[in-house]
Amino acid sequence: MKKAIFLCTALALFAGSCKKDSAPVNTDFSEELEAIGEDVILLTYQRLDDKSTILVNLLTALENNPTVQNLEAARQAWRDTRLPWEQSEGFLFGPVDQQGIDPAIDSWPVNEVDLDNVLNSGLALTKAYIDAQEGTVKGFHTIEYLIFGGNGAKTIGDFTQREFEYLRACAQSLKGETAKLLNAWSPAGGNFVRNVVLAGDQVSIYPSQKAAIQEVVNGMIAIADEVANGKINDPFTQQNVTLEESRFSANSKADFADNIRSIRNIYFGTTDGTIGVSISRLTAEKQTGLDTKIKDQIQAAIAAIDNIPGTFTTAIFEHPAQVQNAQSSVRTLLETLQSELFPFVQGI
Repeated sequence: MKKAIFLCTALALFAGSCKKDSAPVNTDFSEELEAIGEDVILLTYQRLDDKSTILVNLLTALENNPTVQNLEAARQAWRDTRLPWEQSEGFLFGPVDQQGIDPAIDSWPVNEVDLDNVLNSGLALTKAYIDAQEGTVKGFHTIEYLIFGGNGAKTIGDFTQREFEYLRACAQSLKGETAKLLNAWSPAGGNFVRNVVLAGDQVSIYPSQKAAIQEVVNGMIAIADEVANGKINDPFTQQNVTLEESRFSANSKADFADNIRSIRNIYFGTTDGTIGVSISRLTAEKQTGLDTKIKDQIQAAIAAIDNIPGTFTTAIFEHPAQVQNAQSSVRTLLETLQSELFPFVQGI
């Protein structure tokens, strides 16, 4: 008799808990995936390609008319092109990985020996030649090295004609890769965006909408880990500036912050900091506290990076507490994404 009473009580409790959790929850994630695919990923790659076109034009202008003004314009164009690339690193899956585009755009460190050998040769410096080279003598960081100099203090009088030619060809090669990436995602091209937007449909590589959401959350986790445990950690713990990415331009802190913004953009479903139809909305429907925590931690991580005094190069020696605080803030976000957000999306 007691066993029967216990069973009835357990069933009643189970039914009660099911009733409690049966509030209407979105189970169709089409709008969220459309926002991620079109309003974040495609838009970011379009901006990257647009900025790379401007970079080509300004480096060509610098070659034709090497003035201080043209050099500063080219340097700013490099930074402007770098921004959407860094804000794309929260979704380094699909064509950017499968087609080898990432190493062609962003290999590090620069192979200065091989680069100098080419510059000192009589080889024709064309886009086709640069395209065929290994990633550490092309892409963002080779351009950065050549326009800012190894110590970040290169003057217009320090350039050789061969360097101007290499910069122009290297920018053209970079533009070719950004165009390739945009085309691979574009509906008018390879249409990889269809895999995200139509996840769960037969035309998609993702067997379910949840699988696609898990893919993008994994991308968020990966870049948080890279920033905390690679980009910040390696030069900081080893006290070695040669391990610092974007040190020639003193752009490292901007890179790190934009990487965290890439997490924010995916989570919010927009690129302007507003919250759209998004993973954030899904999370808030069931776990408001978790959604608030993630939003606060994203903002805290960006603020901690921005608050590192001076350049990252000097800060790793002169302001270790602030560097440590930035790293800890990103690690806190990483832990939440891994231990709370990913399990949440697994269960939706």
